[in-house]
Amino acid sequence: MKQLDFSRHRRLRQSANMRALVRENHLRTEDLIYPLFVVEGKKIKNEVSSMPGVYHLSLDMLDEEIAEVEGLGIKSVLLFGVPNEKDEVGCQAYHDHGIVQEATRQIKKNYPDMVVVADTCLCEYTSHGHCGVIEDGKVLNDPSLELLGKTAVSQAKAGADIIAPSNMMDGFVSAIRLALDEAGFHDVPIMSYAVKYSSAFYGPFREAAESTPQFGDRKSYQMDPANRIEAMREAESDVLEGADFLIVKPGMPYLDIVRDVKNNFN
Repeated sequence: MKQLDFSRHRRLRQSANMRALVRENHLRTEDLIYPLFVVEGKKIKNEVSSMPGVYHLSLDMLDEEIAEVEGLGIKSVLLFGVPNEKDEVGCQAYHDHGIVQEATRQIKKNYPDMVVVADTCLCEYTSHGHCGVIEDGKVLNDPSLELLGKTAVSQAKAGADIIAPSNMMDGFVSAIRLALDEAGFHDVPIMSYAVKYSSAFYGPFREAAESTPQFGDRKSYQMDPANRIEAMREAESDVLEGADFLIVKPGMPYLDIVRDVKNNFN
């Protein structure tokens, strides 16, 4: 009988342990970052209607949630603040006693090994719901950068391990890196929302963060969903400006972009 010439790939799939031995990609609990929406007040644990299982939590309810998260083996949380008072320039975002700053202090005091990622944006804190300073109905880029830098420094002072800017202003990584370094926080990394598409998937988040724009939309700063090459330019800019992590958001419908970013910037 003539000998067939082919590769026997199934040799490495014969048992669960064999498959585990050669598995290339792993998703473990320590790879996950758990989002928390912290609010002012007391004894508040209100489920977000559009995201079952996700809650608005006041500070006095936070320790119980963190204990559960830690018990599951999750080692990182991402904090979003929902303040009672909002204004035109989102001053609660960079207030030393803002809700994210206070939550960060509490978590780092009671759970010092938990990695705290602070969402660094203005939309949850502005009365108009946009991610920057407004003038004549437009979002101003450079004045917004100054406020982002102030926000990042206040979060780092409170003990945040990672700063995560998400508002897609041009130059936001550079501005935050400079502000952090000038304040002495050279070792605080930046997790940049490098490629953030304009998307209807943000609906549930906007309900949770109470950050829906009061006029217009965010298409002048979030990316056009039709653009792929532009995503690489955005990611490259953030890498050159000093980003330590890159985020593609939303992730699931843009897996091609996730792969492109991974291939180009590792």
